[in-house]
Amino acid sequence: MTQIDPRDLRNAFGAFMTGVTVVTAHDEQGNPLGFTANSFSSVSLDPPLVSVCLANTSRNFVALSKADGFAINVLSETQKEVSNIFARPVEDRFSAVNWRKGPFGSPVFDDVSAWFDCSMFKTVEAGDHLILIGQVEAFENSTHPGLGYARGAYVTPAAEAEALCNNANLVVSALIEHHGKVLLVDNGSGQLDLPNTKVSKQGATVALKQLITASGALAEPGFIYSVYEDEARATQHISFLCQASGETAAQGTFTELTSSTLMDISDPAVRTMLERFATENRMGNFGVYYGNQSSGKVRAMASGS
Repeated sequence: MTQIDPRDLRNAFGAFMTGVTVVTAHDEQGNPLGFTANSFSSVSLDPPLVSVCLANTSRNFVALSKADGFAINVLSETQKEVSNIFARPVEDRFSAVNWRKGPFGSPVFDDVSAWFDCSMFKTVEAGDHLILIGQVEAFENSTHPGLGYARGAYVTPAAEAEALCNNANLVVSALIEHHGKVLLVDNGSGQLDLPNTKVSKQGATVALKQLITASGALAEPGFIYSVYEDEARATQHISFLCQASGETAAQGTFTELTSSTLMDISDPAVRTMLERFATENRMGNFGVYYGNQSSGKVRAMASGS
């Protein structure tokens, strides 16, 4: 197996909100098996470990408890139907997805937000569940935003955006990131800013897509990272964290968030947000900020610990 770089793995963990996954493996006859789960979490970066909980009543319990490994496929926002199929007792579940054997051998899906192909590190009995702890042997993450699930409903970036789109004075910005660097543009007065635009009647989702297209970055719309009101300007701001697959851009430059760079950010609220992002990116723990331009609260979004 290829040596896992802890920094790359941390970025993969932090690239999506903990959400809907499909856990896959093979039974003793070599047939693929899988089920939908939202109990996936990262355990350790060194060694790289992840865990998922398996109910003792699961039809896959015996096979998975004896498996040499398993894969975790983090579904993207377009894969609601995949989640539904693998959550039901459907016989030919794998006909609903394009899949292949991962480098370690477990089934990994196309078009997911990320996948982690793992060897079985340890199993732990925990009440009516078995905790599967896997050592990541290979992984891949994409720019596809992940699919979340809360209070009986799926959560997607588009749904989040439109839920906050009733304000006529709404500004959307794109926090486009690649390996810790952020795309910054000249605001026209020699200072730096995030790509941003005022939202028209078309809505925040369309505005965000237009920002990304205009920037020329190889990125897709991501999840809300910060929501705040600028009381002085009577505007509401929504910033989306978008993962880029490279540092190509037609406008602006992907820049490390050093102290000198942050001092060149024109908007104090954006500067504060980027200082928080730089800290969270180093730790692998991300949260969503709600408040105004000077104070608010950060709610946990995903954890890499």
